[in-house]
Amino acid sequence: MSLRADFGRIAERLWYGDSSLRWLLLPFSLMFGAVVAARRLAYRWGLLPSGHPGVPVIVVGNITVGGTGKTPFVAWLATRLAVAGMRPAIISRGYGSRPHHGTLTVRADSEADVVGDEPLLLARKTGVPVMVDHRRFRAARRAVEAGATVIVADDGLQHYALGRDCEIAIVDARRGHGNGLLLPAGPLREPPGRLGEVTLVLHHGSPPRGSALGFSLQPCQLVALSDGRQVPLSRLAGREVLAVAGIGDPTRFADTLRAGGLRPIVVAVPDHGLVDLALLRAGNDHPIVMTEKDAVKYPHCRDGDTWYLPVDVMVDSATMAELGRALRRVLPSLPAGFDYGPRP
Repeated sequence: MSLRADFGRIAERLWYGDSSLRWLLLPFSLMFGAVVAARRLAYRWGLLPSGHPGVPVIVVGNITVGGTGKTPFVAWLATRLAVAGMRPAIISRGYGSRPHHGTLTVRADSEADVVGDEPLLLARKTGVPVMVDHRRFRAARRAVEAGATVIVADDGLQHYALGRDCEIAIVDARRGHGNGLLLPAGPLREPPGRLGEVTLVLHHGSPPRGSALGFSLQPCQLVALSDGRQVPLSRLAGREVLAVAGIGDPTRFADTLRAGGLRPIVVAVPDHGLVDLALLRAGNDHPIVMTEKDAVKYPHCRDGDTWYLPVDVMVDSATMAELGRALRRVLPSLPAGFDYGPRP
C-alpha cells in the first residue's frame, strides 16, 4: 500500500523471523554497534554536551525499533503522577511532526501532522502539558519554565543529550529482542546489556519466566470517530472489520480484536502512517476499527461506522510496589497512594 508499509513487513520478517538476509547485513550491524558505543563514551566523557533541566527526569523508552506499549504506559504514568499531586510534563521528539524551530506546546485541538500523533494522543489522554522538540533538553527546560516539577520523556532512552534520574525500559514480552542483532540486521538500537543499566525493566504482556514485573493493556469500549458515542467491543463480535493500526506492532492490535470475537482484516499502514478512509470505505460495508493513536489523525471523519479502541494500562501489585520504590528515589515526596491501582 506504501513503500513504508512494504519496508515494515520486510523488516518484521527479517528481525523477528528466520531470514538468512540478516547475515548479509551483519557487518553493517557491527559498524552500527561501534558508532553506538563511541557515542555513549563521548557523552560519558563530556565530549558531547548533555543538560539537565533541574527537576527529576524519568525517561520511558526501549532498546528496539517499533512499538512496545511505551506510549500508553507514559500516559498512565503521567496521569498517576498528576493524581498523586505532582506537576508532570511530558516531552517528546514528536515523530511525524512538521519541521519546526523551538519547542511546540501540544494542545488538545492541535493537529497530528503538526505536532505528531503520539504527543497529541498524550495531550488528550492525560491533560498534562506536552512539549515537542527534537532537542529534548530544550523541551524539558521549557516545561520547567511552565511549572513542571517532574519530566516524563516519551522515548529518549538513547537521547543522551538529556540528563535523566530514572530510566524505565519497556520490553515487548511477545517479541522480545527479535533475532538479538543490532540495526539493520536486527531490531536493536542498543545491545541487550543496556537493560542492565536502567532503573527498571517492565514487560508489556506476560513477563518471561524469572521476571515478574510488567503491565498489560486492557481494551475499553469502542468509540465512534464521528460523534464520540461508545459501544461495547462485543457489539462487533463475529463480524469482519477493517483493522487500521499505524503502530509498531499491528499484529498485537489484530490479536486484541480477535480476542474480542471480531474477525480483523488488517490494513497495511506503516507506523505513524495514514490511510485514505474514503478509499478504504469505497465498495465495502465493513466497520473500520483503529487504534486510539491512529484516531487522532482523522479529526474530520464523519463515517458513522468508523471506530477506535482505547486501552487501559493494568499494573499488578508487585510491579506497582517496585515502581513506587524506584520513583521515590528521585521523587521523595511521592505519596503512598501512588502505589495503589488500577490493577488486573
